[in-house]
Amino acid sequence: MALWELDGVAIATKIRKGEVTAREATEATLARMDAVNSAINAVVARDDEAALVAADAVDAARADGAELGPMAGVPVTIKENVDQTGCATTNGLLIQKDLVATQDNPVVANLRRAGAVIVGRTNTPAFSLRWFTRNSLHGHTRNPHNPRITPGGSSGGAAAATAAGIGAMGHGTDIGGSIRYPAYACGLQGIRPTLGRVAAWNPSSPDRHIGAQLMAVSGPHARTVRDVRTSLAVMSQPDLRDPWQMPVPLVGAEYPRRAALCVSPEGLQTHPLVEQALRDTAARLIDAGWRIDEVESPPFREPARLQAQLWLAEMARGATAAFAAEDDPDANHVLAEMQKLTAVPDLNGVLDALQARVGFVREWQMFLEKYPVLICPISSEPPFPDLLDLEDFPRVIEAQLTQVGLPLLGLPGMSVFTGFGESDMGRVPLGAQLIGGRYREDILLDAAEAIEARGEAIKVVTP
Repeated sequence: MALWELDGVAIATKIRKGEVTAREATEATLARMDAVNSAINAVVARDDEAALVAADAVDAARADGAELGPMAGVPVTIKENVDQTGCATTNGLLIQKDLVATQDNPVVANLRRAGAVIVGRTNTPAFSLRWFTRNSLHGHTRNPHNPRITPGGSSGGAAAATAAGIGAMGHGTDIGGSIRYPAYACGLQGIRPTLGRVAAWNPSSPDRHIGAQLMAVSGPHARTVRDVRTSLAVMSQPDLRDPWQMPVPLVGAEYPRRAALCVSPEGLQTHPLVEQALRDTAARLIDAGWRIDEVESPPFREPARLQAQLWLAEMARGATAAFAAEDDPDANHVLAEMQKLTAVPDLNGVLDALQARVGFVREWQMFLEKYPVLICPISSEPPFPDLLDLEDFPRVIEAQLTQVGLPLLGLPGMSVFTGFGESDMGRVPLGAQLIGGRYREDILLDAAEAIEARGEAIKVVTP
């Protein structure tokens, strides 16, 4: 296998053993980017010289006998909505093309400390708002598996790059499915951590309002579950600059191997291909010794409505002028559609949403005490035709119910690849969502490893 085909654990192991150098791994990834990125437009900013300098530092440390970090020499990408020193934190916006960071976001700092080599920054829709990835600054990101379907969003560039072999891990963020959905659409493993698991803060910008503080998280995309586990551990190192960060151990107490299966939460019209993937997931866990009960899940619909209200409250308070200044047609359309579905709340509406949140978290915690894992759809449909939200936003938002409902609760969710299917769009990746209790990402990762071991391995795709 070429170096760019290996997962991060394999690359780091080879570098530690002296079988390859970090420079060789980086050069191979940069060459892969040269070969495929023009077809997918996933990486929109790169600094090859800085990447090679970072790789050489890893090789020098090894030559000196120094202890290497867990991701030493592993090529990674960073989403363009987090600060990386010397790079513009564009968030897909023309109005932020010159917003150059002078400090690293804690996520970036933790990856650097672990020896990871940043090979590029990945595309996101304007304001990181959509499940599709196109903006007026960098253009349109395509799915490397099938250009007719979305690569997902908002971390669509991260997932497309990782699927195509541009880095072993792609950093993403998730406030409404932006890690989980691109992983699904691009045939990867991806985890949305618990609120407070991964420290994050952009020194270049004002602190965000309460909705985003409660719901936005950073996490990884990768082609193997072990890479997700390793990169999550690296990202989770404490950083006092994020007051929400909690130094909770990554491995919790023993738990019963018991999972709930809910194919159609609250009447969701789940596509037969998606149902097949969910039942396949359950069967694999049964084979691994888990007990599966098919039951109704706790609520998603009302948490999703409150989640959208908090989004809109934040936009109405601080982002209206930015939307007008950017004037991105896609973002304007999506914002208008969201406002049709849910009114912008007043102060009492925001306070009521925050009060209701406590009850929903309580209900979900009790459920996840009995069932440490819930298996449910990532989306009720196979990956969408690209840019479908511009034609039929209500269809899109309904299909994404479980993605939008989860962040209000601060719970972890993982997108697990299960294989491919044939849809109206041709060959498409499929998967299942696993949801767990707060700070129990370890349970999700254990379940995901059992699912991964009983299915086809994820291979790099050439667009």
